[in-house]
Order: sequence, then structure tokens, then C-alpha cells
Amino acid sequence: MNQKCNPITFSSEATSLAKEVGVDLRGYTFTARKEDLRRPRIVRVGAIQNTVDIPTTAPIHVQRDALHEKVSNILRVAASAGVNIICFQEAWTMPFAFCTREKFPWCEFAEDAEHGPTTKLMKELAKQYNMVIVSPILERDSNHNDTIWNTAVVISNNGNFIGKHRKNHIPRVGDFNESTYYFEGDTGHPVFETQFGKIAINICYGRHHPQNWMMFGLNGAEIVFNPSATIGALSEPLWGIEARNAAIANGYFTVAINRVGTEVFPNEFTSANGQPAHKDFGPFYGSSYIAAPDGSRTPALSRDKDGLLVAELDLNLCRQVKDFWGFQMTQRLPLYAESLAKVTKPDYKPQVIKEN
Repeated sequence: MNQKCNPITFSSEATSLAKEVGVDLRGYTFTARKEDLRRPRIVRVGAIQNTVDIPTTAPIHVQRDALHEKVSNILRVAASAGVNIICFQEAWTMPFAFCTREKFPWCEFAEDAEHGPTTKLMKELAKQYNMVIVSPILERDSNHNDTIWNTAVVISNNGNFIGKHRKNHIPRVGDFNESTYYFEGDTGHPVFETQFGKIAINICYGRHHPQNWMMFGLNGAEIVFNPSATIGALSEPLWGIEARNAAIANGYFTVAINRVGTEVFPNEFTSANGQPAHKDFGPFYGSSYIAAPDGSRTPALSRDKDGLLVAELDLNLCRQVKDFWGFQMTQRLPLYAESLAKVTKPDYKPQVIKEN
């Protein structure tokens, strides 16, 4: 069933606006077989990757306001390109400062998921553009002792707060010192039913865990976004594989998003690897892409430029691929549920058979 995705020809208005804003606009289509009983379910999704341009020494409100303005301008391009659902990169309102292990001033970026300034702005733009917006932020939970979470906020095309999802898997590798700031999320694997389709968010490091991808599929997701912040020295060999494999294994579309640029911080920090201290994380390599359940995928965006990737999907392809391959029918969940229940017990012994 694997097929090639074809480029989208955008309107002159969209291409001119993209040039004005300074964003690399690319688009592709995924088609499905024509059915007799179901109409095509066409939706356009968008993924934004961007640099952080304001120095990290600037006041917090200056940094955040600059990113609000930058991404709001890219949203204008997305609206002109006919996007129905869009997702930003992980923690898009701030530099990815978790490498520093410093609490201040970075914790000031955290804000309320439902009523904070970022969500307030995105509600207005979602309603204005009739667009579902997935906005990954650093969340401040004032109802639970001001704790911090890595959270994706989902806003409907009517401008309403639908809900949020907190990052399930937190890295403890290299300079990704995120557990200094927040722990694993407590929201499970929610799927958000929007006017344009059922969507879910697998935040960054969760892409390394197949079970995480699987649960979103079991809950009915048709599109799973993977907003990320990852660097070439660490994960680039895995990048083009994981979200694509997840799309195949789970029968849905995946949208892998990574930020771009090098973010330099005021104070040096070490990576606990015997190398000299440094002030930057290393370059984020962008390369955002979209994959389909039949294994096809778009070309990636640039490794170092602001970009808006748009894909026109026919969600009927999800069921068609499930019918063709039968992965869901043959996955034998009760077998693995039983085995995993045993594995989690303290007295578990691996099922290894040795020669007598």
C-alpha cells in the first residue's frame, strides 16, 4: 500500500506571506483509496519549527513576547495555507534551558495551562483562523503547590480549551536534565476529539517508547504529534525512524517536530562526560516530517531554518491500512498484558530456558 506523497501547490498569497514572514513553507499530500460507503476525510495539518532569536540574557517577558510574535506570524502563513490543525515544537515559548540545571530565571517561563498568557493568545488565534492549535508549554500547576510540568495544551478551532497532556517519559541522558524541573506526567494517554479528527501528543522523549505510541493508538488517535527539542549529537540517527515506525505499527499519521538553532546561556555547564564546560546545548537539527500509516512520509524540513510543514491527509487511510495489514487484529494484547503483569512483580524471573 506504500505510496509517494506529492507536493502541494500553495496560493500566491500563502507563498508571498511565507517570504514576508521568513519561513520555509512546504507541503505534501497523502491520498487514500476511494471508498463507496465513506467520503474522503480530508484534513490539513501543520508543524512549525523555529529558532529562538532573542538572547537568553533578555528579560523573561521580552523573550516570551518575541516568540509569541514570531509564531503568531507563522500562524498567519498556516491559515493562508489552509491548515486545520497545527502543532508547535516542545516548550515553544522559551529557550530549552533545562540543560543548565539552574532554576532561575528559567522557572519563570512556567504558566497556567488553561488561563496563562500563551493559552489566552492561542485561543484568540485559534478562533480567528478556525484552527485547532496544539501548544506545548512549561506548565505551572497552581492547584497543586505550584508544581511544574512539561505540557501540551489543546485548543479547539472555536477558541476553547479542550484539555492538556503532560509528558510521559522524562530523559536522563546527556544535557537533558529535565527531571531537575519536572517529573513524568500523570495524564495517561488522552486522545482529543476535534472537528477535524482525533489527535494525541507524544511529547519528545516519549517517541523512544513504543508502548507510549501504542496507547495513543489504542485510545483511537488518528494523528499523533511529537513536539520535540533534540540535538544532532544525541538522537539524529533515530529521528527519521521512530515516528515513521510508530505510524506503521499503530495505523495513524505521525507529525515529528524539532526546533532549530543553537541556544547560548549565560553560565557554563558540564555534561558529566569529562569534556570542557560549555554554554550551549549544541544545534537543534529541525528536520521535521510527517509520516503515514502505510509507511510513506514527507521530505523533512531544513536542519537550520524556520519552517512550516503542511500535509493534506485523508484520514480514511488509517482504517484502510489496518484492514490491509491486520496489525491490530493480530497484536494479542491479552498475551502481553499477562506477561507485563508478571514482569512488574519484584519476584519476576525471566523466561529463559537452558540446556540441562
